[in-house]
Amino acid sequence: MRVRLITVGSKMPRWVEEGWHAYAKRMPPELQLELVEIPLSTRSKNADIARLIRQEGDLMLAKVQPGEAVVTLEVKGKAWSTEQLAVELDKWRNDARTVNLMVGGPEGLAQQVIERSDQKWSLSALTLPHPLVRILVGEQIYRAWTVLSGHPYHK
Repeated sequence: MRVRLITVGSKMPRWVEEGWHAYAKRMPPELQLELVEIPLSTRSKNADIARLIRQEGDLMLAKVQPGEAVVTLEVKGKAWSTEQLAVELDKWRNDARTVNLMVGGPEGLAQQVIERSDQKWSLSALTLPHPLVRILVGEQIYRAWTVLSGHPYHK
């Protein structure tokens, strides 16, 4: 199984890259955790933000192959406990499809990405900085896997 975090933004600080990789490398061979970065379009004073968001959304969706699952990370999504995420991860694993977790840019996700989603997941009602979301998602996917495998990390 493969879980891909497709996120708008690149050139993250070193601590973000290290945090992400710390969890990605802990994953077992049967559960690959990948990061796909979509470059953030330049926001100038007179930029057409709606157009930029649509373009970023198109680039995100271009990374999704037919038949793959799409889960958008958004405030209006369903909040899952770690145990509930483990249940979802188990369903995704049994589905045998690649799961794409989508994180938009500073203004959020493009409408076409939201419309394509199979599920909507809310990490928190708080507004979280995008660099931190990467690490949080990596850690929670790893933790959910430990729940499923009976590994003591979750305790």
